[in-house]
Amino acid sequence: MRTPAFARTARPAPLPTLVLTVTLSLALALTGCSAQQSKAVNTAGRTIKPVPGCGEKSWTDPAQLGGDRSPARCDKGAPAPERLKKPRKLTIATGTLTAEYVAPLQIAIRKGEFKKEGLDVELKVLPTPEALPLLAKGEIDALWAAPEAAVINGINGGFDIRWVAGNFSPDPSSKSGLWTRVRKGEKPTSVRLADRKIGTLIGKGSVISYPMDKIIAAHGAEMKSMSFQQLGSSDVLSAFTSGGVDAAWLLDPVWRRVDGDKRYAFLGGQPVGEPLGGALFGPNLLSDDVDAGVALLRGYIRTINTYFPGDYKKSAPFVSQLAKVLKLDAKVIKSVPSLRMDWEIRKGTTDRLQKSYRDAGVTEGKALPEERLVDRKLYVEVVGHKS
Repeated sequence: MRTPAFARTARPAPLPTLVLTVTLSLALALTGCSAQQSKAVNTAGRTIKPVPGCGEKSWTDPAQLGGDRSPARCDKGAPAPERLKKPRKLTIATGTLTAEYVAPLQIAIRKGEFKKEGLDVELKVLPTPEALPLLAKGEIDALWAAPEAAVINGINGGFDIRWVAGNFSPDPSSKSGLWTRVRKGEKPTSVRLADRKIGTLIGKGSVISYPMDKIIAAHGAEMKSMSFQQLGSSDVLSAFTSGGVDAAWLLDPVWRRVDGDKRYAFLGGQPVGEPLGGALFGPNLLSDDVDAGVALLRGYIRTINTYFPGDYKKSAPFVSQLAKVLKLDAKVIKSVPSLRMDWEIRKGTTDRLQKSYRDAGVTEGKALPEERLVDRKLYVEVVGHKS
């Protein structure tokens, strides 16, 4: 029976609370989970067959990184729907309904792409720490989030959860990322970050720890020595510009407010061409009903190929549609570059994430191998790739 108590939240819990929440939820959830070890997708009886409209460009080598990698793509309208014999209702938890990386889900629902697969998809706003035990117990079907420290800790403790599809990487021209105040005597290209206080939405347990770890090291500091202040989404910019924090991770389109001001410097953001989040599946779609999991990703991938193939913001009518589903002003959406929507997962991303979490001191236990955290089999089947 699916009776979780979903709740909206405008501000994530502080890191100590988040870690405690996950620890308590883990202890409770494991009593109701049948699996104590993460398992691969159940591929019994499944075959990979060619998919019309999805050729060589529908797959890229997972080891390929960098901005010169073009995201995988099929033709518009591909892969074609394969309606399930029996309709399913699926619930996907997400931390927000207004972020642009959630737009493919919103558009897929609006355009009926999931319906074509025989799926009735419902999006529920739920913070990751609350969603994890529900996903592990099968009370929700998927989580649209990222392999944050809370997810790693949960899987390390026995949650049967896998990262099965990516979401996006930034446009190379984007300046969404770490910004700092330029102190007297400094140049924007030679800023020292040691002993600075950084304002973020989630803190050290977020996937931005990975790019932030690299940026901080490049500017003469260590992650564990930095002071982090967790702030609400509406408070990050004001704390940064007022001097409440020395640096901040500014998201789209907030960074536009300081871009060009010599008092602030952009130090770097998410690696280009490397998604850091996307779809997390639990036992419902990993083993109990793999057909539904494949159908969900097929609808998602078809939506990217049809509506988000490249610079989707060139189309004014489509930007207007995005503004409606995301409940944002169209001018705000147009003020930043299009995201590179990307369903693939890069090799080694979870290794790099775990290193940053260890550097920040927010994960427990040994580092997990990629096969315990990632499973690409579902989207491989969707595009018909045979290695």
